[in-house]
Amino acid sequence: MAGFGGSCIAAFGCPMNGSSGPVVPLRHRNNGLHKYSAPVQIDLMPVKEIFAIADVRIPVKRKKTLDPGKVDDIAEDMLENGQTTPIRLRTGKTGGYVLIEGYHRLEALRALGEDKVEGYLVHARLH
Repeated sequence: MAGFGGSCIAAFGCPMNGSSGPVVPLRHRNNGLHKYSAPVQIDLMPVKEIFAIADVRIPVKRKKTLDPGKVDDIAEDMLENGQTTPIRLRTGKTGGYVLIEGYHRLEALRALGEDKVEGYLVHARLH
């Protein structure tokens, strides 16, 4: 492995230094490519899914931020245009999902009597 001096500049791991992760074309600081590098497709675009509103838990701190006027405005817009922006969720520790983004949209759908919501399942860090 001589000739590959310098440390790797990559967020996905480096087979040369033993870190894990998908193998992607990596550049070293010495501008050489790994001889082990192979391009792979990494999905960076989240996929829209349909979630049951009943399965979505809203964190207590978020519940305090609800503006009923905003919910009414969004609900009125959704009657005309449907849900145009998906919410964001993460998997809950004990099952179900935890809301990350889109509290007013979720409540607008609930107010309209909907039982499903479009959203993205994301891998959010817990604070």
